[in-house]
Amino acid sequence: MDIDCIPTPAFLVDLDRVTTNAAMACRRATELGVRLRPHAKTHKCVELARLQTEPSDPCLTVSTLAEAARFAEAGFRDICWALPLAACHVDSALEVARSCTLAVLADHPQTVATIQRRAAARSQIISVWLKVDCGYHRAGIAPRLADARELANRLHDGPGTRFAGLLAHAGHSYHARRPTDITRVAREERDRTVNLAHALRETGTAVPAVSIGSTPTLVGVDHLDGVDEIRPGNYLFFDRSQAAIGSCTLDDVAVTVSTTVIGRYPERCTAILDAGALALSKDPGEGCVDFGDVLDLDGTPLPGLHLTSLSQEHGKLVADPGIPLPALHRQLRIRPNHSCLSAALFSEYHIHRAGHVVDVWHPVRGWTAAHARRGA
Repeated sequence: MDIDCIPTPAFLVDLDRVTTNAAMACRRATELGVRLRPHAKTHKCVELARLQTEPSDPCLTVSTLAEAARFAEAGFRDICWALPLAACHVDSALEVARSCTLAVLADHPQTVATIQRRAAARSQIISVWLKVDCGYHRAGIAPRLADARELANRLHDGPGTRFAGLLAHAGHSYHARRPTDITRVAREERDRTVNLAHALRETGTAVPAVSIGSTPTLVGVDHLDGVDEIRPGNYLFFDRSQAAIGSCTLDDVAVTVSTTVIGRYPERCTAILDAGALALSKDPGEGCVDFGDVLDLDGTPLPGLHLTSLSQEHGKLVADPGIPLPALHRQLRIRPNHSCLSAALFSEYHIHRAGHVVDVWHPVRGWTAAHARRGA
């Protein structure tokens, strides 16, 4: 069927564009001489994870235990759960680790102690990355030698843990406003993490690997000497925010949300769409105005139409003076500000080529291993 036959709102994935984006990241990783461990949090979907990984090296990054369990069930054997581990999830993470090589994150001695105690009680050994703050100031230890050495040595010495290495994420790259800003942040992410690894090694602490990465820094970094792997994720879909900061062009964006005009009010130059906050999220997007680009159903931009506000199920469309409002019940598409958040609001993705639906894929939902069943 064609996309105009799908009840709206619906999440549309352009298969040719995601294939091109996946190939770009693989090529870029090869150029930089690093392993690609793509982040699956953007899509949380087995079919898309297979598309973005090398068959000979299908390693992944995930953001929830539900994702880890689902991807392990699907045959992925090397998974990094890139979120500092909460005590309530330790036992479940160890259970998932029986079916794959699951590495987890820690940045605090108490977390390390909890992992080690519970792993040892189960006669297991689990790999643990030490999360390093490379400038984003969201999570991770400061890149100071004494702090890093203490935790790294604890992880080395066990019991129950294996030190995986240093892991960082330059989330502040999303605040960039031009490619030169992205390159500056990418260098900061690389240099702070690599320099800490060198300092640890010089004091006799082995650092098995250095893992960094985000979509902007994948695109903008000049070299990755000293880095072993990168973990970009959004690049598979891209979005309006990535285009605004220079990580991609609007033509690279592979996802849109289809919507229908359900109200039309010419006297106030507005229309109402059936795609609201629960289809697009209320993320304003870095460098974006409004809540998404308005497109015709064939993907053609519609200048002069602005998605100015969202409530739960309503999107408010405002027309510039002299711009006609779309007809009642006409279908449109919205290019989202943040594809990760928009994707997370849908239980199925309609995969299309040139507007013709070729498949329907289902992401995993929820946070725990119990949610890992398809459609949960």
